[in-house]
Amino acid sequence: MRNQKPPDFAILFSSLTLLCFGIIMVFSSSSVWAYYLHKDSLYFLKRQMAWAALGFLAMIFFMNYDYWNIKKHEKIIVFFMFLLLLIVLIPGVGIELNGARRWIGVGSLTVQPSELAKLGMVIYLADGLERKQDKIRNFFTGILPFLIVTGLVCGLIVIEPHLSATVLVGMTAFVMLFAAGASMIQLFSLGTVGFAAVMVLIFTKGYRMGRFISFLNPWEDIQDKGYHIVQSLYALGSGGLIGVGLGHSRQKFFYLPEPQTDFIFAIIGEELGFLGACFVILLFMFFIWRGYRTALTAPDLFGKFLATGLTTLIALQFLINIAVVTASMPVTGMPLPFISYGGSSLIITMSQVGILLNISRYTEAK
Repeated sequence: MRNQKPPDFAILFSSLTLLCFGIIMVFSSSSVWAYYLHKDSLYFLKRQMAWAALGFLAMIFFMNYDYWNIKKHEKIIVFFMFLLLLIVLIPGVGIELNGARRWIGVGSLTVQPSELAKLGMVIYLADGLERKQDKIRNFFTGILPFLIVTGLVCGLIVIEPHLSATVLVGMTAFVMLFAAGASMIQLFSLGTVGFAAVMVLIFTKGYRMGRFISFLNPWEDIQDKGYHIVQSLYALGSGGLIGVGLGHSRQKFFYLPEPQTDFIFAIIGEELGFLGACFVILLFMFFIWRGYRTALTAPDLFGKFLATGLTTLIALQFLINIAVVTASMPVTGMPLPFISYGGSSLIITMSQVGILLNISRYTEAK
């Protein structure tokens, strides 16, 4: 039995602060839409609070569940990961919304298998990279098996279609391979192939190509393809230094569609200004720093790779969301961790935090 220490307070503090801040911002950004759609301005708030409570319980559980035990269940996790990704594609079983079949469940109780797949892939890669550490620089015996599994998972997710989640899984796998010591030449080649594949996926679908073109010049078609980006920039620009005040956003009045989800950061910038936006960014950077520090000081390779993957998942989602909202990359459906409205994403994110906290209890240095 290894000696346990208190969990990393910095990770716990930053994640819970972001969670509480997110609940406030979900209510502030969603009250108008909630009343319009459901005649209840608290509709999204009540659901987010319920999910936050479940996420908090998940964090507590995994914080006290030795992460070595997760490795024992890796094969079962991978099996159910593929099973759910296949089930969601079955017509009549997977719930289709806006042309995408990404959810399974009954009524309003739904889950996104792609969210579970992100966590499942990190666990699979962490376990595999530890076992094949001595072969990692050999392409065929080291990297190729991981590429096949990653490719299968990405392929199933892109069929939904869910390109942003596909890119997230691929980029996380790339970072974990880099952390494991894979050859830089091989990684550069993989990165080039991956980038080319994403470009092909973009330009073979009309709506994706439209988003990419609108990203280059959103002002050319502000009523259609560039609408989201332009309204997001209006929100950020009108916030100024200190914002228009909490709850006083104008863009949430049906200008920015469903502002409580992927574009919630725009409402933060509008209501709390540049200072409020910087506060959120600094909290995320602080969390990411502590997450990677936990990876560096973990007592074994599995813990190092697991912490690296979990931190990278949250870091990439944060960076992609901010990039979309600030028109630094094409529009894609990527929630802001801890803050955006949504049950699957929030519960999985809090589970990731719990695992990170558990790893931090065994680190070699604080």
